[in-house]
Amino acid sequence: MSALKDIQDILVHADYTAWYYLNSVWTNHFLDTFIPFLRNQWTWTPLYLFLLIFMLKNWGKTGAIWCIFFLGTFALCDQISASVIKEIFHRTRPCNNPQLASVVHIIVPCGSGYSFPSSHATNHFGLAVFSALTMQKRIKWIWYPAILWAASVSYAQVYVGVHFPLDVTCGALLGTAVGMITARLFHLRFSLAELAFVRKTD
Repeated sequence: MSALKDIQDILVHADYTAWYYLNSVWTNHFLDTFIPFLRNQWTWTPLYLFLLIFMLKNWGKTGAIWCIFFLGTFALCDQISASVIKEIFHRTRPCNNPQLASVVHIIVPCGSGYSFPSSHATNHFGLAVFSALTMQKRIKWIWYPAILWAASVSYAQVYVGVHFPLDVTCGALLGTAVGMITARLFHLRFSLAELAFVRKTD
């Protein structure tokens, strides 16, 4: 029991130390202006719409099924992280933690929800992993922008003061697991690699 407590203390100390540097030390005016856009849902709305239209246009009915799985991955990630795990751990966000009030760098509204895990990290890693696994045979380089996108959103959550690094790390792992599962389920019946692009003929 003592060893478990020691491990927990080490993790919490490392988490708080990493958070302090990412949120309160490594900051500047440019990042304060730019980073909030990374975590804003409206910033990525054109990307979501493009993906849905792209899949429908180029893969027809299979593309429509892919869109359903894509949206289902998001819903599953969000429900598990926000409605299940957060309600178990009840971890206070850094921006709402009175012990950190003198050092926290807050540049967005804090919100009243719990901190662990980050739903932003869970959702975006879930979508990134699902998309990459299902599209990698058709688009070889898809992993690089997909993971960079999810990691950027996760980093932004720490920078703006609404999450700790451990929140986004565990959210990323949870999202990755969900994305792998939904991609596996998709591949049980469907495959983007086996279909040629749907093209209009004269």
